[in-house]
Amino acid sequence: MSAHSAIPGKLIDEARRIGRHKTKRETVTRALVEYIERRKQLRLLSLFGTIEYDPKYNYRTERRRKRR
Repeated sequence: MSAHSAIPGKLIDEARRIGRHKTKRETVTRALVEYIERRKQLRLLSLFGTIEYDPKYNYRTERRRKRR
């Protein structure tokens, strides 16, 4: 079995139609990019509420300090 036939044709065809991609290669490439982006977003979301911050921190003061 070749690598190309490992992906179900119905899935490729539907993704190609929905994404309006011209080729199967473009469809798979875009799908992988979106998959990777989504996983990175999920990783970031998992950090919410786990990072402590300093309530006295003033971003405006820090911004002014960096300009000088």
